[in-house]
Amino acid sequence: MPFHLADQSLGLIFVIFAICTLVIGVAGTRLAGIAVKLAERTGMGQIIAGALFVGMSTSLPGSVLSVTTAWQGHTDLAIGNALGGIAAQTTFLAIADLVYRKGNLEHAAASATGLAQTTLLVSMLSVPILAYAGPEWMIFHIHPASILLFVIYGFGLSLLSEIRDEPMWHPKKTDLTQEDAKQDAQDHHPETSTRLWTEFLAFALLTALAGHVIGQAGLAIVDKTGISETAVGTFLTAISTSFPEFVSAIAAVRMGAVNLAVGDIIGGNAFDVLFLAASDFAYREGSIYAAFTNQHLFTIALVILMSGVLLLGMLNRERRGIGNIGWESVAMLTLYGGSIFYLAG
Repeated sequence: MPFHLADQSLGLIFVIFAICTLVIGVAGTRLAGIAVKLAERTGMGQIIAGALFVGMSTSLPGSVLSVTTAWQGHTDLAIGNALGGIAAQTTFLAIADLVYRKGNLEHAAASATGLAQTTLLVSMLSVPILAYAGPEWMIFHIHPASILLFVIYGFGLSLLSEIRDEPMWHPKKTDLTQEDAKQDAQDHHPETSTRLWTEFLAFALLTALAGHVIGQAGLAIVDKTGISETAVGTFLTAISTSFPEFVSAIAAVRMGAVNLAVGDIIGGNAFDVLFLAASDFAYREGSIYAAFTNQHLFTIALVILMSGVLLLGMLNRERRGIGNIGWESVAMLTLYGGSIFYLAG
């Protein structure tokens, strides 16, 4: 007899949900360490590695969740999870700022590529709004905006590489400014590139599988409790599937790789926008953007505002503020906390 989560007790569903969250967290921690090593071996630097390696791989649980639930026709959960994940992960960066006691995290991690990443993210977030408000064009049941998002993301990564290799300006260096952390050249147990890539793909696959199970658990929770799919997706599953970003960002900050922490979060956010595009490919009843509700529009406006605040914080580069964190971190925590009262109310 097949095992269906919807047929299980609410207690067992939450236990499975918690176990999968733990699996994602453990795999995310390992992915952070591997990403630092791959950053050094590929010469990409921590910002680019954060976007490509950690950003993409740790986003797999949420991506799988949004795509599979969109395929099943549960657009509220798919959209809520994608947008809620961006809001949660941006808040994680503020929490990482609390952990980084040397000063303001955004001040220490100042870089041209970090600013470019955030600009790319804001640009990508505007596309779903245009798709929602514009004409419902379709290409084989796929909205052109979904294809455009993948094009923008690819173009953005190429620009990030150019900006890193030949930046046209540099942030002012201070005693708090941190360069990319270097790996110990005298590693007593060097790992081959093949082993690193194998481990990287294995842990990424594990998080993706856990993400699928969490998606089904989320649907079961909706069925058992009557809580809306949007609320469950925006907060419960979004935070759970975004846990790798939180774990890897905190781990990166503690090892002094502040650029990796910022690249992980912002790069993961940009990749999360692609959740919507991928979900549109999977959704078979029309454009997923047409399924946007006022709550979804509120969330996407929220993440644009939070990203704008983050961008201003990185440009302003306050050395220390309230609680030894920047004003932008205080603002992001306040915005996210306020959104909980509105969306969950």
